[in-house]
Amino acid sequence: MKNRVPEALLSSPVFLIKRLGMKAKEESHDAYSDAGIHPYHYAILETLAEGERETQGAIADALDYDRGQLVGLLDEMEEAGLVERRRDPEDRRRQVVVTTPAGKKMLIKMRAVAKQLDDDFLAPLTLDQRKQLQKLLLALAVEHVPNCQVTGLALVAE
Repeated sequence: MKNRVPEALLSSPVFLIKRLGMKAKEESHDAYSDAGIHPYHYAILETLAEGERETQGAIADALDYDRGQLVGLLDEMEEAGLVERRRDPEDRRRQVVVTTPAGKKMLIKMRAVAKQLDDDFLAPLTLDQRKQLQKLLLALAVEHVPNCQVTGLALVAE
């Protein structure tokens, strides 16, 4: 078969992770767009849902987003009524970001989209394989991705 991926590449876990990541990104972008939100917006809403990172800088740091990029994303989200920015009463130079009721409703919707994406993408795997994959990916992320720290909750992939 002419269009087959070479065996040497298929034997490389990093190659497979990269190709799967590109495919997952494509599928997730389409699913979130169909639902009316950008995947970056979903990540910001999830970050705010934890309640610990409310300033623009803290959100950017947690997600490893460029601070200038985050400002643009928050502009879009504020325009859509998903978040509000307010001056931090403790430091007037900072902006505190809060999720609006519409943002909370969107987060619930996006969690359902995320679960469906996981279920569809991982459909070839059994539940035990999915749990094992989650643990392996998390171990790699903790080592290679800034700000990935295990709290125990991330290990529970149901």
